Amino acid sequence: MSNPRPADPARLDGRSPVRKTWLFFVTALIALAADLVSKIVVVATIEPGDSGARLLGGAVYLVHARNSGAAFSLAAGATAVLTAISIVVIAVVIRAARKLTSSRWALALGLVLGGAMGNLVDRLFRAPSPGKGHVVDWISVLANDGHVWPIFNLADSAIMIGGALAVLLSLRGVEFGSGSSRRPAKPAAQTRPVDGPAANQLAADPPPPHQPPPHQPPPYQPVALPQDRTAEGSPRD
Repeated sequence: MSNPRPADPARLDGRSPVRKTWLFFVTALIALAADLVSKIVVVATIEPGDSGARLLGGAVYLVHARNSGAAFSLAAGATAVLTAISIVVIAVVIRAARKLTSSRWALALGLVLGGAMGNLVDRLFRAPSPGKGHVVDWISVLANDGHVWPIFNLADSAIMIGGALAVLLSLRGVEFGSGSSRRPAKPAAQTRPVDGPAANQLAADPPPPHQPPPHQPPPYQPVALPQDRTAEGSPRD
């Protein structure tokens, strides 16, 4: 008898791997579109160096700053290196997405991809030169100059949220290629034929004799009664 095949993790999750790949790309496109549109609006309405717009009582400021480094103004001046790193990261994420069967991992990687592509577009097409362009940042927290928290954009936010979600999924044991950390149940163990010395011992031992079931009454036997002397015609006293 053949062993039963384990259940497909994609079927256990309720969606096909292709469906997860589409979710990954749709999430990336939404993050990329939101980042590009927001930067276009900021460049068109706010001049660099302006005080910007004050929102939520000064909790958030909308400004226009240029960043030659990575997210949150890290590694400033290394634009060319960051451009190459972004291209490699995007290629690796897209390659890994072909094996996605988890919707949560699709969301996490989609956010990372969309954010990386948003900042890469700035580095490739904005001033001062292709491949060395400065990224547009426009969200400042608690101050309009970024001295409390570095000025950032929606692409940076997507990268940070996607990365945090990926770390959380890893800590919870959610597999990259399935919707949850649950594994298909193992098939029942099959009985194996007895061989070797144990089989020889079983063959040498005779079967036990047949025993009647307990508490069984003995078989019925007729009892001879004494003959009636009167019936035989014997003389009476």
